[in-house]
Amino acid sequence: MTDYQSDLLRLLDARDYIHQLTDAEGLDALAAKQVVPGYIGFDATADSLHVGSLVQIMMLRRLQQAGHKPIVIMGGGTTKIGDPSGKDESRKLLTTEDINANIASIRRIFERFLTFGDGPTDAIMIDNSDWLDSLEYIPFLRDVGPHFTINRMLNFDSVKIRLEREQPLTFLEFNYMILQAYDFLELSRRENCLLQLGGSDQWGNIVNGIELARRMDGTHLYGVTTPLITTADGGKMGKTASGAVWLNADRLAPYDYWQFWRNTQDADVGKFMRLFTDIDLDEIARLEKLEGAEINDAKKILADAATAMAHGEEAARDAAETAQKTFEQGTTGDDLPTLAVSGEIGLLDALVQLELVASKGEAKRLIKGGGARVDGEQVSDLGATVSVGESPVRISAGKKKHGVLTSG
Repeated sequence: MTDYQSDLLRLLDARDYIHQLTDAEGLDALAAKQVVPGYIGFDATADSLHVGSLVQIMMLRRLQQAGHKPIVIMGGGTTKIGDPSGKDESRKLLTTEDINANIASIRRIFERFLTFGDGPTDAIMIDNSDWLDSLEYIPFLRDVGPHFTINRMLNFDSVKIRLEREQPLTFLEFNYMILQAYDFLELSRRENCLLQLGGSDQWGNIVNGIELARRMDGTHLYGVTTPLITTADGGKMGKTASGAVWLNADRLAPYDYWQFWRNTQDADVGKFMRLFTDIDLDEIARLEKLEGAEINDAKKILADAATAMAHGEEAARDAAETAQKTFEQGTTGDDLPTLAVSGEIGLLDALVQLELVASKGEAKRLIKGGGARVDGEQVSDLGATVSVGESPVRISAGKKKHGVLTSG
């Protein structure tokens, strides 16, 4: 660990958030003597963010915990264009109405992680359409365009990857990096924002904004990026066989969210506790040394803490109790997906309607592979039916996904 002077960089360093810093010494000195407003931008392409955005949300939480001001920038303007970073192809453009509805839904996520208000360290949320929508094309090109060269822009990974793969990169998307740099300039003017944080894939965009502010206003800005968060086996954080791990309860039930964290690989428990919970670092050091069956206790603590942060203490308790009933006591829990059945139902239909699988084809493969169980008993017959009487019947897809059939 580096010997930083500011609470901000000490906290980020201790919890393993820091990958790159544009001016470590300057930012450390600044953060030690004054409140530093810092921002991260988020797309509004869906009505929820997912776990892939969680490390950035937590960075803003750490910024506030260290006594500084988080600024959440919703990309109401840039979402109309689309960030080419990490993308192989252009994405569908959304209407303004869709984007505004998504921003309203996403705000509820941030309200669980940050304290909003009018105080010097209270978080604020700003839509970059506030300034991007009113830009005039010719004046913008004249004022900002000279500070970007095509030669340099072609060398950014977000552009190079698409060109090397011979995937189309539209002129619309090519403008994205200029507009993101302009966001930083505009925020420094409007909110005295001095810091941009982001994932390692945003390094080029952050540096662009810093250089644009220096050239146009003579302002000294700072940037911090986080490492790419991967699992111990090299997989991408937040990717599961069943899809994205959404942060909104209407997209993913708190029980399933709890299970996602409970299923963390042994080697990732300490890392994920540092990044995604407020558990004390000394306690994390103790928990991550546990081995064998005891590491499962640490995983439950991780799942409880992460779920409580995203969905509240009650939801975390309910999820933990449901898991205990389902897996340890062999009964069914109230939070599992439930389907009312009159008499009997085909196992294929039950798996699909409980949303344990995405299609009948997937259900067939599951059954053929021995992954389907009815009340804990493996079923290999594709034509099997399940009779439902007074007692509920537990349907399982593999070891991690479960649902309940009730009489109705």
